[in-house]
Amino acid sequence: MKKLIVIGSGILGASTAYQLAKMGADVLIIDRKDKGQATDAAAGIICPWLSQRRNQAWYRLAKAGARFYPGLIEELQREGETETGYAQVGALSIHHDLERIRKMEERAQLRKADAPEIGEITRLHEKETHELFPLLEEGYQSVRISGAARIDGRALRDALVRSAQRNGAILIQGDASLMYQSNRVTGVTIGSDTFSADKTIVCAGAWAGQLLQPLGIHFNVSFQKAQIMHLQVHDRQDTGTWPVIMPPSDQYLLAFDKQKIVIGATHENEIEGYDTRITAGGMQEILNKGLALAPGLADSTFQEVRVGFRPFTPGFLPVIGAVPDWEGLIAANGLGASGLTMGPFIGSQLAKLALGMNLDIDIDDYDIRKAMDES
Repeated sequence: MKKLIVIGSGILGASTAYQLAKMGADVLIIDRKDKGQATDAAAGIICPWLSQRRNQAWYRLAKAGARFYPGLIEELQREGETETGYAQVGALSIHHDLERIRKMEERAQLRKADAPEIGEITRLHEKETHELFPLLEEGYQSVRISGAARIDGRALRDALVRSAQRNGAILIQGDASLMYQSNRVTGVTIGSDTFSADKTIVCAGAWAGQLLQPLGIHFNVSFQKAQIMHLQVHDRQDTGTWPVIMPPSDQYLLAFDKQKIVIGATHENEIEGYDTRITAGGMQEILNKGLALAPGLADSTFQEVRVGFRPFTPGFLPVIGAVPDWEGLIAANGLGASGLTMGPFIGSQLAKLALGMNLDIDIDDYDIRKAMDES
């Protein structure tokens, strides 16, 4: 039985550990529980098919991630996980401009040819749009994508970790340092304790550079701060079935059970260090954009703001693979704002890579050397 260590238990690390444990590996998960972990803060939209990003390698990964979800959720449910945070509620891509609506519908129809999981594509008039999400500003029309889903990152991560543990994985909270001899990583140390492994998998997100630096590896990962607001609306019974709202701006609205609405998110690039503060400016930005989009939220009750750091690698494209010039060391990073869409699928690929199995992607598209500079 192969011994594997996974460092980081965000959506990527939790998914990797779950897949490894399910395939019979001896798995140790280590997490420092830093504040600002992206998964801990994130609420996500699984709807990559309307994206206008031109990078086809990114789109292939996002599309595969969306396709992977239903099967994963069914597996977790069979294992008794009823609180996965996932619901296929559909999405409304909204706009005031009818020509933009037409182009969105056209893009969706073209992409459905090789992504049937997109489901039904329906153009909705203003009244139909408002009926599906009653808090919206008047005047919006939409394209409805029935196959889209929402996800609570924290809930899915917890379900994956619990399922990994049921399959034999062990979870430790601690500050791991890589242990190596010559050019081979042999495991990790946590304080005075050592843990050996055949392979160590780094899924440390925004903190990966710090972890790899003692090996002389300059791992080029940056991060973007996101503040995400949770509200509770009143006198609304079935918000859990409301669709995801994708507006023309960089904001979004997600409705969850128990009258919870999530507005996100800020995109803060010019920050110093791991600044997890909830700021007045961040809250103002979220509310200004959110209330312009859905004025019906004005009377809602504020619950909390969550803060997370989205990790990015050069070219805003994830990197995946065995770390060059080092044996026993694998890493993935740079999932950015698409972490919840891609994370579970990339985790399945990392598990296969660690066990010497064939992958479902062309890993050369996500060459980890693109995120590595000479030290």
